[in-house]
Amino acid sequence: MTETKTTQVYQVFIRATPQAIWDAITKPEWTQRYGYRSIAEFDLRPGGAYRGKATPEFQAMGMPEVVVEGEVIEADPPRKLVHTWSFQWDEIKDEGPTRVTFDIAEGEAGVCKLTVTHELENAPLTAAQLAGEIEGAGGGWPFVLSDLKTLLETGESLPG
Repeated sequence: MTETKTTQVYQVFIRATPQAIWDAITKPEWTQRYGYRSIAEFDLRPGGAYRGKATPEFQAMGMPEVVVEGEVIEADPPRKLVHTWSFQWDEIKDEGPTRVTFDIAEGEAGVCKLTVTHELENAPLTAAQLAGEIEGAGGGWPFVLSDLKTLLETGESLPG
């Protein structure tokens, strides 16, 4: 197995406003339309809860209702969101929380840069999952961000 980095940084350029990107990251009516289609719930204040709920299809395959949970550390709409992240199934849940930062920077010509930094110290299984290295477990952050970009720019999600 390849060595997975303890901090993963992903950048994507999206033809959308900072507010549209923020809403797509934080509002359940958006989060259920891309990536793994989880319904995200955020209490957007320091100390507020974050929960990502599995779809009924994933629950039927043995996933718990709440598949990811965490705590909001910083929320500066529509520019920055920082929260902890902890998977809630299998042996991955034993790794404990990691930290995710979303930075949204407005660029030129209606294009924004979204940078996702996921700090994964002492979480090798989580890191492998999010890097898309576990066969049959999806494409991790690269897939989620590609699907987010596609949805915001075309109104359609990627197949899958």
